[in-house]
Amino acid sequence: MSADATARPTAPEAGLDALTVGRRVRHLRTARGMTLEELAAAVGRAPSQVSVLENGKREPKLSVLQAVAAALGCTLADLLVEAPPTRRDALEITLERYQRGAVFAGLGLPEVRLGRGLPTDVLELVVGLQEEVLRLHAERSATPEEARRANAELRAQMRERDNHEPALEERAAELLRAVGHTGGPLSQGRAAGLATLLGFSLHYVGDLPPTTRSVTDLEHGRIYLPAARSGAAGSSGDARAVLLQALGSIVLEHGEPRSYAQLLRQRVESNYLSAALLLPQDSAVAFLRRAKADRELSVEDLRDAFAVPYETAAHRFTNLATVHLDLPVHFMKVDRAGRILKAYENDGVRFPTDALGAVEGQPVCRHWTVRTVFDIADQLSPYHQYTDTAAGTFWCTARTQPGSGGAGEGLDHSVALGVPYAHVKWFRGRDTTERAASSCPDPACCRRAVPDVATRWEGRSWASPRTPASLLASTPVGSFGGVDTPAVYDFLESHAPKG
Repeated sequence: MSADATARPTAPEAGLDALTVGRRVRHLRTARGMTLEELAAAVGRAPSQVSVLENGKREPKLSVLQAVAAALGCTLADLLVEAPPTRRDALEITLERYQRGAVFAGLGLPEVRLGRGLPTDVLELVVGLQEEVLRLHAERSATPEEARRANAELRAQMRERDNHEPALEERAAELLRAVGHTGGPLSQGRAAGLATLLGFSLHYVGDLPPTTRSVTDLEHGRIYLPAARSGAAGSSGDARAVLLQALGSIVLEHGEPRSYAQLLRQRVESNYLSAALLLPQDSAVAFLRRAKADRELSVEDLRDAFAVPYETAAHRFTNLATVHLDLPVHFMKVDRAGRILKAYENDGVRFPTDALGAVEGQPVCRHWTVRTVFDIADQLSPYHQYTDTAAGTFWCTARTQPGSGGAGEGLDHSVALGVPYAHVKWFRGRDTTERAASSCPDPACCRRAVPDVATRWEGRSWASPRTPASLLASTPVGSFGGVDTPAVYDFLESHAPKG
């Protein structure tokens, strides 16, 4: 057996593109002036079997490809080149893939028969029309409703796993060991060391496209980050998170998302990996177990111990609390208008949902901790409250955070972490006397004005609403994440190394 034959012994079984292999076989056979029958006889197969191979209708076996390579006087590597042999072959492969897809099948149209009698310009036209059909299909399906449905499904999956991802925890531990991190907070230098380890250099710039947090140049091994975050006071946790999220997508080999479900899953994975690097599981769990033993669990202490923003600490707590501390929890992020921005629960609390089961954008009861915290005079200290609900009594700790012009449209927002009453004994702040009751979704709870006040002002007032920017915004075509792709390409072109 030749060296070429042993170089990639499992390539066909590993999912090599049968269409491309078949076209290369046909191209090399015709280039050598062999007929289908002659090649079939040379490899001891029926002509129909070779035809199936050339048409890419069957996954090629290694033994068959070795025989074909010998008959054609080429190496196995020549047959395994990933690129189609000609432009015409590339068009035919593209059309074949389209016609085998679910979108084409749903149209109920007859397939275009490929052959030498089909002019190349007609083939170009058909492929172009197919691409436009796929584009319109993606545009139609990329709706806010689809996003909410996908997010509701993802939240259910996270609940089933207790918001814990062992594979990502292990990957984070491997990366930390590789840069010599032995515990405690991850420094900016160690975070930058991860980039170097993965073959990337960091470049802080002031002209990132507005729709991006970072841009990665895979060709030149560069990661572009916002200059304002590189050394801004108090922003080190966020600066590290932006870098680690970019590295997370590289480590996890994320590709261009093709659906909202894929986009959201990628975001969850990269954010999770980033948090697992900032608050390593072993160190964070040891810290939390000590605090639980002392009945002093506190999001503020976790935040300070690992030098991360409050929201990062609260969300990371949900990753570890159930699996390692036997604590069911819920997490909420709400803007000052009372709309849910993010939420997670596995403790039985009932979030408001829409008809699709989504919670994002839904109004929260005015009596819940995550809302009442906005009215507390002391915004520097953590706020704790018990809330009686139809699903039981929950204790929550909450803090307000300044707006950033992002998901909350620049409004301040609050972050709350809560547990059922039976588990509050482990937390600092359990002795609070603050208590409220909520009967939502009953409109009488907080969505109906006091009768006398309503009578006084009904028909005598008018308020100009602050419409959410996302209410009427269309989904960017070709980008589920809302990234302005042309702007990103222009940015990369202007910053790429010259020469």
